[in-house]
Amino acid sequence: MTTGNQLIARFEKFANPQLAEKWDHVGLQIGNPDLPITRLMTTLDVRPEVVNEAIERNVNFIFAHHPIMFHPAKDLDTRDPQNAMYAKLLANNITVYAAHTNLDTANGGMNDWLADQLHLTNTVPLVPAGNDPISGEPVGMGRVGELNEPLTPQKFAKYCMDVFGIRGLRLIVNPFDQERAIKRVAVLGGAGQGFYQQALEVGADAYVTGDVSYHFAHDMIANHLVVIDPGHHIEVIAAHQLANLITQWKNENNWQFEVLESRVNTEPFTFIAK
Repeated sequence: MTTGNQLIARFEKFANPQLAEKWDHVGLQIGNPDLPITRLMTTLDVRPEVVNEAIERNVNFIFAHHPIMFHPAKDLDTRDPQNAMYAKLLANNITVYAAHTNLDTANGGMNDWLADQLHLTNTVPLVPAGNDPISGEPVGMGRVGELNEPLTPQKFAKYCMDVFGIRGLRLIVNPFDQERAIKRVAVLGGAGQGFYQQALEVGADAYVTGDVSYHFAHDMIANHLVVIDPGHHIEVIAAHQLANLITQWKNENNWQFEVLESRVNTEPFTFIAK
């Protein structure tokens, strides 16, 4: 029998919690990692519908990218949907573990997966973050690399829609840059608007990141940086890639539990065309 602690120990050699941002809450979120894993499910988000799915599929360990307990609970009033979800997880003996900004920073983690989706070559970290505490290799948040061929901002936006499999996105571009050649691209999963200056410093023609706000967008335009905001949910690639990683370790260690990917779409936004 393989316990949650055994899986966590192996994972933290790959994406050590020390790589997480100070404000983040990574690691064990809820439950008991001493218990054996019988069926594990990977997901981007842990939402009530994901918990219901886990119960229906007899899952007892959820491995997520986004922390379930990002903000401390002020009470345990189960009339609150978030608290009710915690209660349901505990009642069904489901353990939840989250790897967030440590997975974003780790080599071979989230931002490498996104760079691979964009087919970027010669990638390096966008925001250096020192060395990995296990391997000693340089690590950093985000990636910057090269497209195989230059694209205009409009064509690059459509390319991003194709590779990320999304119906809509926001293109931020100065009117004078409409025919600019996009070749060098920076990408940072999640909400990365605060790092756009680093994208400029490394000579990126375009920056791909989510959750860009109005005033940041104006500053990006003024700095002639083309920005693609495909949303936060493109990080859903984590569910598939984490399942692949865990399956690889499972086979190497002869662990006896099933690995599933969540089927629930947790994208909160619906894109409506005119």
